[in-house]
Amino acid sequence: MLTVIVDYESGNLHSAQKAFERVARETGAGEVAVTSDPDIVRRADRVVLPGDGAFPACRRELFDHRGVFEAIEEVVVAGGRPFLGICIGMQMMATRGLEYQETPGFDWIRGEVVRIDPADGALKVPHMGWNDLVIDAPHPVLDGVTTGDHAYFVHSYQFRVADTAHLLAHVDYGGPVTAIVGCDTMVGTQFHPEKSQATGLRLIANFLTWSP
Repeated sequence: MLTVIVDYESGNLHSAQKAFERVARETGAGEVAVTSDPDIVRRADRVVLPGDGAFPACRRELFDHRGVFEAIEEVVVAGGRPFLGICIGMQMMATRGLEYQETPGFDWIRGEVVRIDPADGALKVPHMGWNDLVIDAPHPVLDGVTTGDHAYFVHSYQFRVADTAHLLAHVDYGGPVTAIVGCDTMVGTQFHPEKSQATGLRLIANFLTWSP
């Protein structure tokens, strides 16, 4: 079993790598590799795409790594292997992003990435820190994760799904803010599971042992 964390020079991968390696050891989920090599991505049994920063910059960096996105799409869309997008890695699953400029996403889950607009003017953007998840739909990666569990967020934009069937969880921040999306073998978290302590480690374990 090989889990690939895609390295496209868009964020610090150290904490994600350590969390996935720890959980893989504890669950017997096999090897975790951090790579930008398309050939290794094609061998993956599951793929993790992290991302920190702005949507346009992350997308540009990903596509500047020749052949990497094509390998991801081959494995995930054509091959049906589990995929986890984290933060901007989740947002890029959308149809388009509207951060700074309109930027096409992967269009794996229809919707768009828009700025958070809290109804309460006292709430600042970015949405940063701990917040309580509200589970909207059951999913294998959420086994043992319940409404009220805490997750760690740092973001100014959110993925607004076109079909609410793809919304797995949200948080309240002056209104609903998307926390987890999912479709087929693809899942995305707006929060950072590697920084979300027990909740995040449980989600990672579920992902590493998920057999769609």
